[in-house]
Amino acid sequence: MSKTGINSNDLLTFNFLSDPQLSPDGKSVIFVRRHITDEKKYRSKLYIQTLTDKQMHPFTQGESNDTNPRWSPNGKTIAFVSDRSGKNQIWTIPAKGGEAKQITFLKNGASNPLWSPDSQQVLVTTSLGEDETLDSEDEKEEKQLVDKVYETEKVNYKADGAGLLPKKHAHLALIEKDGTIVKQVTAGPYDHSAGNFSPDGKQVLCYANQFDDPEDAFLSDVYIIDLDAEEQTKITNSDGRYSSPLFSPDGSKISFLGHDQSYKNATLIEAYVYDLATGETICVTENWDVVAADTAINDMGTGVQPAGAVWNSASSSLYLLGSTHGKTQLYTASLDKEITCLCGGDRQIYAFNPSENADAIILAISDPTTPGDLFSFDKNTKEEQRLTAANEDWLAEKTISIPETFHFQAHDQSTIQGWIIKPVGFKDGEKYPLVVEIHGGPHAMYSYAFMHEFQVLAEKGYGVLYINPRGSFGYGQNFVNAVRGAYGQGDYQDILDAVDYALETYVWIDHERIGVTGGSYGGFMTNWIVTHTNRFKAAVTQRSISNWISFYGVSDIGYFFNDWQLKASLLDNPDKLWEFSPLRYVKQVETPILILHSENDLRCPIEQGEQFYVAIKQQKKTAKLVRFPASDHNLSRNGDPSLRIKRLNEMTGWFAEYL
Repeated sequence: MSKTGINSNDLLTFNFLSDPQLSPDGKSVIFVRRHITDEKKYRSKLYIQTLTDKQMHPFTQGESNDTNPRWSPNGKTIAFVSDRSGKNQIWTIPAKGGEAKQITFLKNGASNPLWSPDSQQVLVTTSLGEDETLDSEDEKEEKQLVDKVYETEKVNYKADGAGLLPKKHAHLALIEKDGTIVKQVTAGPYDHSAGNFSPDGKQVLCYANQFDDPEDAFLSDVYIIDLDAEEQTKITNSDGRYSSPLFSPDGSKISFLGHDQSYKNATLIEAYVYDLATGETICVTENWDVVAADTAINDMGTGVQPAGAVWNSASSSLYLLGSTHGKTQLYTASLDKEITCLCGGDRQIYAFNPSENADAIILAISDPTTPGDLFSFDKNTKEEQRLTAANEDWLAEKTISIPETFHFQAHDQSTIQGWIIKPVGFKDGEKYPLVVEIHGGPHAMYSYAFMHEFQVLAEKGYGVLYINPRGSFGYGQNFVNAVRGAYGQGDYQDILDAVDYALETYVWIDHERIGVTGGSYGGFMTNWIVTHTNRFKAAVTQRSISNWISFYGVSDIGYFFNDWQLKASLLDNPDKLWEFSPLRYVKQVETPILILHSENDLRCPIEQGEQFYVAIKQQKKTAKLVRFPASDHNLSRNGDPSLRIKRLNEMTGWFAEYL
């Protein structure tokens, strides 16, 4: 039987692996496997596997969603987050298997379990309102409609994926392993995120924005909290956004990630080390023009909380991820600022977890043929062993079109990297249509990671072209900063230059059948393209931006994003916002355009798509609007499976009609 390409319905078949955690003895790994049920709903369960085994074994059962597994330091117990009691709470289960036990019963749930060094206590994160305590009980009365009226005096009162923000803050609490509440560790009108315990268990790390007006200070500091004295010490200088703090195994130093916001959210993330004896902080990556994080894009829902800059067992160097030239690789950074690639390749390492007591590092990897699997890497021998093959059986029956990478000189001699995918069933001598994909961000990075969407287009007979235009991470600080204040300028020309390069290089592309699509910033760019050129025969704009003036007030980030990215504010320079708005040029649209937008998108609210749609339709030009209910900005990655399939089918249907 001949193989077929990957189609939109194959989304229902994928296994998504994330959050691998190596046991203290370095012999077993527990991780999260997410799949889609027959009812087309996501289900996350814990799986376990020894490093000598080729088989992943279910560790938790049932209809619940189980995530965030963490080994106790003595290796006897695993804490995890589960919604099996109705809301996310912390549960524990013996590492050898058995019955799970709920240890938190907090009114607003709990997450992010973190064991104390003696394996007797768990630090958890929970939300608390102004008058709530850890002992507060659920409200039993049914709220009336008038009780649901939302009032706020904050500008930051909503968030994509969360909706209207409750008047609560994230706090840390200490719980005995039997569930007894020990104490609330943090307080105040601030949100706190945990780092880890000191080796003696007497202190914990956290990071938070504790400024008098957090809405005006987009900063966060790292704090040491003394659990006995209930005092906190700030170790950063309130001059940037710092996170992911970790004590070194010997307790003498603290690592953390962050940046000083020199280029706002286009600033490269750096790794820092604070010496507790001297009080001095050094940036160990200051000579490294690489972002110290995974910024690669995939649509496999593999995103996890960053591990941070993780100490080696000798407290002498750090493990960290770095994204460069379409690759996310694992590096070591010494305290004398020497950066070495420990484990590389044309792929995305989207998670890692080293063992303090063994030589293994667990890697979660995606590459052009691997949606996401786990590998064991030996720190000494540099040998790598594949542990899982979560999708291998059914992918063996499919044809995957392998991306080919290329580099070309743009209009100003900048070097731009891109990839091209041939259609499934490609035959020499035939002509094929091409779809140009534009990523969001704009500060993100297309990579060697597996992309389901691109394979769906290839299966339908399209070539797929995607590049990292200026503004993308992966090519140094100047490159990522180059788009700020200049949206639709050099980045727009980079895309057109890429099309010209592809047409000159790949003779199989039909010059008359080229389409374009993108989401978020990529949606803005799609809108900008169709208002500035007619060279594309069809366009699909997704979760897009069309009007920066209204975006300022309706987006959850608009009130600062415009200033950061366009270097213009509604209050000071509304004319510049309008100048950069595709809606201003909507009379020039001739390209048939499909507008896909989620109704609950608070990042790029649906009115952005509606304005563009109405303005085009009023001119009696070709456009279609598709609204996705109960969906937010992340529909393409984590949205309802049925709607994700619908979205892909709408896209391919539009290109089928107009290409």
